[in-house]
Amino acid sequence: MNRKELVDAIQKHTLVARTDVDKVLGSLIQHTQVAVKKGDRVSLVGFGTFERQDRKARTARNPRSGAPVKVKATKVPRFRAGQGFKDVVAGKATAPKLSPVKSTAKATTAKATTAKATTAKATTAKATTARAASTSKATVSRATTSKASTARASTAKASTSKAASRNSAPKSTAKAASSRGKAKSGKKK
Repeated sequence: MNRKELVDAIQKHTLVARTDVDKVLGSLIQHTQVAVKKGDRVSLVGFGTFERQDRKARTARNPRSGAPVKVKATKVPRFRAGQGFKDVVAGKATAPKLSPVKSTAKATTAKATTAKATTAKATTAKATTARAASTSKATVSRATTSKASTARASTAKASTSKAASRNSAPKSTAKAASSRGKAKSGKKK
């Protein structure tokens, strides 16, 4: 499971927005890294403990040649699983069920929203009827203007198409003449 899959699974389980889950997971990772870098220990009960381990400088051996190799001192992160985590993995304890959380708040909110929307529709219908009577004259003048502009546009289209047909006429005539010539030469005399 990668990060995207984990975020999607948590989002489905908790019904929290995906972006919020991603932000929280990113923050958890960042704070854990900073704390472990400082040398602090981050313990999540039931999950595990993150801590820094200091390794001393040592001499190791190259596995191919057997030659000694010097290894510098370093700091590495270490994770130890908690007892609850170990028990679930080993099968000693049952894994938690990952069923989605049922929310009753959404159902209540949906009913209230529907009631508000119905009231708003009735109010809007009344206002629309009143406006329609006062604006019918303006609508007629707009329609007349749009008809005139449509007529101008269709006239422009017609003149463009006439010019295009004039330009294409010689090409089609030439093609027809050449095809007639081929047909005549193909006949037996």
